[in-house]
Amino acid sequence: MIDWSGYIGLILQGALVTLELTVMGSALALVMAFIAGLGRLSRFFAIRALATTYIEFFRGTSIFVQLFWVYFVLPFAGVTLTPMQAGVLALGLNVGAYGAEVVRGAIKSVPREQFEACIAVNLSRFQRMRYIILPQALPLMLPTFCNNAIELLKGTAVVSLISLTDMTFQAQVVRAQTGSTLIPFGTILILYFAMSWTISFFMRRLERRVTRNLDGVRA
Repeated sequence: MIDWSGYIGLILQGALVTLELTVMGSALALVMAFIAGLGRLSRFFAIRALATTYIEFFRGTSIFVQLFWVYFVLPFAGVTLTPMQAGVLALGLNVGAYGAEVVRGAIKSVPREQFEACIAVNLSRFQRMRYIILPQALPLMLPTFCNNAIELLKGTAVVSLISLTDMTFQAQVVRAQTGSTLIPFGTILILYFAMSWTISFFMRRLERRVTRNLDGVRA
């Protein structure tokens, strides 16, 4: 008779690693999304070209290849990362590239009259973006940001390839030790769903709050 309590505990330890990857990877992705998204809208060609290169490269190549390059190839250039650091970097850069297009599209969707009004009252580019444009664009970004965060959560499974003990890695260990597939992979299926639902729940609350605040400003 298999004592599953210890094995489930092992999977829950992996769930904490997955959670850490998701939180830190999402934070990096958010930063990169705004940097690259705003870079695409820059007046300067060099900045636009750099942002476009980053976006197209990370959207056009496999996350598996990116992860292997970060973990196995960068040490040849003198940059050695732990599995956790490599996972966060690869996932954050990958998802950030998709998020950048969300930022760019949301800002471009703000009516041009808003930009013209900002110019008319002599607001600087920073003031326009900070006080007028981004508050209107943010509600448009949030639903897709939610999807991106969930995709990043599911993408954390790739880090098992570099021996980072996330949920998927631990489920594989449990399967190897017990010979059972149903219980370990059924468990992580439920955990992935619970984490995805939690992300969706909080993002919906944030979206309602941001939209309510924006309605107050418009009123």
